[in-house]
Amino acid sequence: MGVVNRGTASMHTNTVITESGVSFGTSGARGLVTQFTPDVCAAFAVNFAHLLQQHGPVTAIGLGIDNRPSSYAMAQACAAALQALDIEPQYFGVLPTPALANYCMARGMGCIMVTGSHIPFDRNGLKFYRPDGEISKADEILIVQGKQSVPQLHALPELAERPDASQHYLARYQNAFPAGFLAGKTIGIYQHSSAGRDLYGRLFEYFGANTVALGRSDHFVPIDTEAVSQQDRVQAIAWTKQYNLDALFSTDGDGDRPLLADEHGDYFTGDVLGLLCSQYLAISHIAVPVSCTTALEKSGAFSTVLRTRIGSPYVIAALNDLPAPCAGFEANGGYLLGSDLPKVTALPTRDAVLPALATLALAAEQPLSSLRRNLPQRFTASDRLQQFERSQSDALLTHFKSKPAALLQRLGYSQPAVEAALQSLTLDETDGLRFTLPNQDIVHLRPSGNAPELRCYAESNTPEQANALVHQVLTGLVSG
Repeated sequence: MGVVNRGTASMHTNTVITESGVSFGTSGARGLVTQFTPDVCAAFAVNFAHLLQQHGPVTAIGLGIDNRPSSYAMAQACAAALQALDIEPQYFGVLPTPALANYCMARGMGCIMVTGSHIPFDRNGLKFYRPDGEISKADEILIVQGKQSVPQLHALPELAERPDASQHYLARYQNAFPAGFLAGKTIGIYQHSSAGRDLYGRLFEYFGANTVALGRSDHFVPIDTEAVSQQDRVQAIAWTKQYNLDALFSTDGDGDRPLLADEHGDYFTGDVLGLLCSQYLAISHIAVPVSCTTALEKSGAFSTVLRTRIGSPYVIAALNDLPAPCAGFEANGGYLLGSDLPKVTALPTRDAVLPALATLALAAEQPLSSLRRNLPQRFTASDRLQQFERSQSDALLTHFKSKPAALLQRLGYSQPAVEAALQSLTLDETDGLRFTLPNQDIVHLRPSGNAPELRCYAESNTPEQANALVHQVLTGLVSG
């Protein structure tokens, strides 16, 4: 898409954004690829630049993309809009979101990452970073409501790629962990279409590991680290056995959420990775979304466990209220380092590499699976109903809030048991509906902020029961 013909008079950015149907979710603006026209991308870029200009002159803004087929053209449209404002677009090509953010923050520069993260390839998105980190929810409102002129886009520029940000990202971890600490380990890298797939092998090999590249794909693969598919779970077990792996590492599409499996091919949940990473880094205070495991409190590892709504902007806002050393993480595994540590500086945005390396370092000479034995035995599971519109989700949550007995019935409670359970049932409305049942099992329902999906999270004393709760609830919603 090199040439854009727009014969109409220039529109205001807020009108273009509103009429597009693109909206902000839990992290970034998301929508269908067809909604991200050049004008829409330009409108977002202009309003973001204007937001930055309220705090001082802006001479350059960084741009990066994931491997989605639509991402490069979207970056071109953003670059054209910035050039129209006499702002230099610095393009860093395909790279992990935290790599772009880390580089630009270190240079006092804002940036835009073109990515839809884990959502299907027919959708995409834009993530925005000020020089001091992710934009806030208040910033999102200003970007949507900003009333600037959309520049006329006649031709989209070809973008020359710079390698600086990727190199800077590798150096961040090379300086933070002991040399050779992975010597003798064999680590599989499930590459699929991850934005960081060409970096991770280099990093693990730097620390002495032998790596095996697996599952590289020329087509976009929407890996969701919060709802790992059964196919991916089976594949992990097979790869681990076939190649005698000590660990298997992967990420979501834009490289800010990790997947780490032990020597048996069993994936750690993201919040357990966050707990282990925080123990290795000696973090005292953490902020996490309400969906994370209660093993955090039960572990006794932290002086503060502050729970928030789901979404990195809420976690980041909470980090601002915590003393050092502090960090945040999510059930999807994205780790946000909130304060500087002796060997690694703060990076308050989701990152996939730090929790993986820290967990591997914590295991030292032990197998990774041994780390699970020292944790409180609370297990989480999650899945989602796809193509489930927000209006459907909202109606369902309203129904269960007013009639919690209806949820208990879907879980197989008899009528007498329902009446008894209602006496001690607790309900948390921090984000969606989170029910704590009398036996301390947890069921949490929440509409996705990024796609037409209804997510179900569960927690129990065994992984089998947690998975059974998710399956029972979602199956009941489909059939009922």
